[in-house]
Amino acid sequence: MRVLVTGADGFVGRALVKRVTKHPECSVVAAVRQRSCAEWGASSVESAEGAVQWLELGDLAAAQLTPDSFSGVDVVVHCAARVHVMDELHSDPLAAFRAVNVNGTLNLARAAAQAGAKRFVFLSSVKVHGESTSCGRPFTADDALCPVDPYAVSKMDAERALLALSEKTGLEVVIIRPPLVYGPGVKANFYSMMRWLDRGIPLPLGAIQNRRSLVALDNLTDLIVSCLAHPNAAGQALLASDGEDLSTTELLRRLGEALGKPARLIPVPPRLLEGAGALLGKRAVIERICGSLQVDIGKTNALLGWRPPVGVHEALALTAVGFRERS
Repeated sequence: MRVLVTGADGFVGRALVKRVTKHPECSVVAAVRQRSCAEWGASSVESAEGAVQWLELGDLAAAQLTPDSFSGVDVVVHCAARVHVMDELHSDPLAAFRAVNVNGTLNLARAAAQAGAKRFVFLSSVKVHGESTSCGRPFTADDALCPVDPYAVSKMDAERALLALSEKTGLEVVIIRPPLVYGPGVKANFYSMMRWLDRGIPLPLGAIQNRRSLVALDNLTDLIVSCLAHPNAAGQALLASDGEDLSTTELLRRLGEALGKPARLIPVPPRLLEGAGALLGKRAVIERICGSLQVDIGKTNALLGWRPPVGVHEALALTAVGFRERS
């Protein structure tokens, strides 16, 4: 099986390329936007088994993709995307997200279908269902879609466009909706949390009783590999998680243990945090810290017979090791 992975120089894509090259029945085409990315990323698969072919695709939304670029490819795994932008400068954020996440995705999928690819695995987001859940009432894969921000709207639009294309071309589409992904090399807020813990900074997050689903990088890549050929995955939207939900407080405590730096958590009531967030213009940040976002992976379990192979304790330990290596 020949597998093309877009965003092969990214957090998920890089790990997936390593994972797929170890599969005895797979070869990999690692697709990146620019050749310099391929040259930099080649070092990340030197120890992996099997050869990797690097492919420069350019801007997916504007590129003139031809079936020749996908010759022999059986499955496309689309990890590349325009992701959250903390300080958005675009005058029309939704248009910017749609250009990449909808138009670029469709451009890629059409070319893959024309080249004879059988399946297109699309990495979407749990955010297509919404920003939060009531504690103890997780999202299921068949819940209504209710995206809030431009990123999530663009992912929903891409999902719908892909399913419409599937009906016209016969290209099998598999949609995977992960929550926050963590693991060695993680960036953004998760990395910031580790830096705070490592420095022993006291955090006013010791009394948060929310529940949040996360997915370890190893678990997500394992699920993606399961979806490459599983007959039950075709045409399905699937949720991913570690199968164990944590409060923000518990996550910080366990992450501190993994780092060997016990978390210094002050039990400030969430209502005070929310009030401070509103005053400082950080309401959305505090809502994510204090709110719940749970997913139910029962459908994924039942359809694929899949279970997360890595537990949270082991995954946090691996993440901590990656943090130490980067530091």
